[in-house]
Amino acid sequence: MDEVDRKLILHLVKDGRATLKELSDAIGYTSMGVKKRLNRLLKQELLKVSASVNLDKMNWVSMLIFMEVVDKDSMYSILNRFRECPRVVWLFPALGGYNLIAFIVAEDYRTLHCISSEGCSMRGLNGVRRIEFYPISSILYEPFIPLRLNLAYRNLDKPPCGIECPPCRSYIEGKCVGCPATKFYRYRWGLGKRSRRARTRGV
Repeated sequence: MDEVDRKLILHLVKDGRATLKELSDAIGYTSMGVKKRLNRLLKQELLKVSASVNLDKMNWVSMLIFMEVVDKDSMYSILNRFRECPRVVWLFPALGGYNLIAFIVAEDYRTLHCISSEGCSMRGLNGVRRIEFYPISSILYEPFIPLRLNLAYRNLDKPPCGIECPPCRSYIEGKCVGCPATKFYRYRWGLGKRSRRARTRGV
């Protein structure tokens, strides 16, 4: 990666919607040259251009989960279990007393509470010695988050984590909107709106 690549990346960080012409004018390179460099960076996975979402504007909430996992097998098991979970934005190993950290999102605090305490929670996972949950009040410097919405709205019969929604007490009582990847998902887009079915359950 050279100076031209660096300038290209910086401009895309500022505006991921910039056209080839705008990028060309900004870095003093031809449009064809910019296109070739951009394709190379994408192919090498040094760059990914995608949409990020403002959680505050959506009225969604987030939480950090700190876990102490006892061994590598348990670590790999957890990573694989939540690999396709649309609520898990980031899940990464760390150094220190807590060696696995997750950043998750939910549609509201009631759902956030449910997914931190019910069967789909990370609380009761095998190999987790300690776990702490920290709901986030606000994200100050970069509220735009790369939500993995590509994993949602797949109309699955069963959540990717393997824990079914219909038998869950919180789901039955209307406290949780369900897994976004399944056909049981009750949330409807509209900036913080639950479906009529969820609202009639007293939510």
